[in-house]
Amino acid sequence: MAVLRHDAVLLPGSFKLKTAAEDFSVVPPFEIRSGAEQRVPFLFSSPHSGRHYPERFLAMARLDRTAIRRSEDCYVEELFGGAVALGAPMLAANFPRAYLDVNREPWELDPRMFAEPVPSFCNIRSARVAGGLGTVPKLVGEGLDIYPGRLPLAEAVGRIEAVYKPYHETLKRLLTRTHARFGYAVLIDCHSMPASIRVGDNGVRPDFIIGDRFGISASAALTERAIGLLAGMGYAVAHNKPYAGGFITEHYGRPARHLHALQIEVNRGLYMNERTFQKSAGFDALADDLTRFSADLMSMPDHHFVDLPLAAE
Repeated sequence: MAVLRHDAVLLPGSFKLKTAAEDFSVVPPFEIRSGAEQRVPFLFSSPHSGRHYPERFLAMARLDRTAIRRSEDCYVEELFGGAVALGAPMLAANFPRAYLDVNREPWELDPRMFAEPVPSFCNIRSARVAGGLGTVPKLVGEGLDIYPGRLPLAEAVGRIEAVYKPYHETLKRLLTRTHARFGYAVLIDCHSMPASIRVGDNGVRPDFIIGDRFGISASAALTERAIGLLAGMGYAVAHNKPYAGGFITEHYGRPARHLHALQIEVNRGLYMNERTFQKSAGFDALADDLTRFSADLMSMPDHHFVDLPLAAE
């Protein structure tokens, strides 16, 4: 089979399925995991842990089924799954991050990826686009190109319309419903990070990084409690560096409106083999700790979320 040149155009007709909507006609693009009743004003999201790679997408990619998973937040929805039994719903992606990244603005697109010009309203100059990690990513972890050539612009539009927008509409609806019922809402956005991450002058490897957009997306009490709980369990915890929170944390965190959003990054070295994607012996113990962490976080008194100074936003 001839190898496509870097500037080749990947035509939709080359693939068995014809639209992004059909990529998730059997497996839904995302799902809400919840008990019979929401008992707490907390909501969990796992936007990067999806493991359903559509055949049409794999046919477009130059990477094999293993390499393309290098951006995946493996098993994060399972690690935090104990929160569901505690009465908090979870919005979990089934679509992979390499296919679409909902922790970006809706139109953060790299014009070099597409055969046609992108619309003028696209954000083409963000640091995330420059790094190959826009709404439709160009790269997976370790800087590997996903595609051998340019995509039709319609491919990006299709994914945004069929998956991105419904995901955020669902997340917004869950937050609105939570806020209306309890008077405030707390979103915990769950992620994982490579074991190679180091922070500080001493190059310490953090087990967790708590991100609150440098104090903008959540009450200080929530951030301090999250850090304190994890540190109290013996974990090394960093704050905001190098991950302060992405679009989800920034967009939905509005403490002055009683909407709080906190991003949690878990070091993959704690629970999995990054080369084989297999769970390690530490997985169950970490999941138990995160269930205990979630329960303790949810026990915070209401006044930490509603009695805030106007300068909180």
